[in-house]
Amino acid sequence: MLRLEGYEVWAGHSADEGLTLARLHRPHAVILDMRMPLTSGLQLLRSIRAIAGLSHTAVAIVTGDYYMAQAQLDEIRALGAELRYKPLWLDELVMLARELLTAQPVRE
Repeated sequence: MLRLEGYEVWAGHSADEGLTLARLHRPHAVILDMRMPLTSGLQLLRSIRAIAGLSHTAVAIVTGDYYMAQAQLDEIRALGAELRYKPLWLDELVMLARELLTAQPVRE
């Protein structure tokens, strides 16, 4: 859907693949899921923030978990990511991408 809207999109099918794509392409925004095999969206967010040049990249974590521990919520905020809840309809996904890209800071 984002490609149809004119965005350049790289999609990783695992956290490791997503991290590799982030290192390679230095995206302007990242949308990731909280629950993934072998890791969590929070751990992937920590890894993205550790990449030179991506410490302030706009990130949104999408989750179906309507209850999260306060410590997780605090860390997500501290790492500068937005939290969105599923279901995330296609028009909401496009709007989220627009918001992330317009809110992005100056590149490092």
